[in-house]
Amino acid sequence: MRAVIFDLDGVITDTAEYHYLAWKSLAEELGLPFNKDFNEKLKGISRMESLELVLSLDQGSYSEEQKLQLAAKKNDLYKTMIAQVTPADLLPGIEKLLKELKEAGLLTALASASKNASFILDRLEVAHYFDHIVDVALIRQGKPDPEIFLTAAAKLGVAPADCVGIEDAEAGIQSILAAGMFAVGVGTPAKMQQADLIVSSTERLSLSLLQSSFIKKALS
Repeated sequence: MRAVIFDLDGVITDTAEYHYLAWKSLAEELGLPFNKDFNEKLKGISRMESLELVLSLDQGSYSEEQKLQLAAKKNDLYKTMIAQVTPADLLPGIEKLLKELKEAGLLTALASASKNASFILDRLEVAHYFDHIVDVALIRQGKPDPEIFLTAAAKLGVAPADCVGIEDAEAGIQSILAAGMFAVGVGTPAKMQQADLIVSSTERLSLSLLQSSFIKKALS
């Protein structure tokens, strides 16, 4: 194990509620039904893919320009909300894990579909722990395609087989596995069935747990 690649939402922090509120506001403006169950479908995928799912609730049609305007409106709402994020919003155990990885000389990267990832890491005051943040604007295929995780590994100069990926969404776990990496899922066994290692909370994550689980799989 030479590198650990993180997702952002649900792993480093939880801005999912802000995403939900922003999408809900946009949907209501368009007169579309939207609830938390539908919002689950948007986890782990890009903004434009999420918009397409939201608009699938509508009978009408939208031009590409209209879609871009709607996506921008949602993002503006979201950015207004995340401006209040502070280091107190880091999920339990994450800063401790990042420190352990840094002290052990392991490389780290962020592989998030969020175009606001760098801003959020700055607000959380943990950007200095990351050796690379994947520029999602350069990623052509969203999760579950492995492109974003393979890009992170390439930027770090580490073989995918020597990487651990940490995710909280099924699409993310599929992306990690398709990249040929060790997949860690944060969540329930029902939702993280394909993960190599499942933890119920980020608080359970530690360097020793990742290393021992990684080695166990390599020897199996």
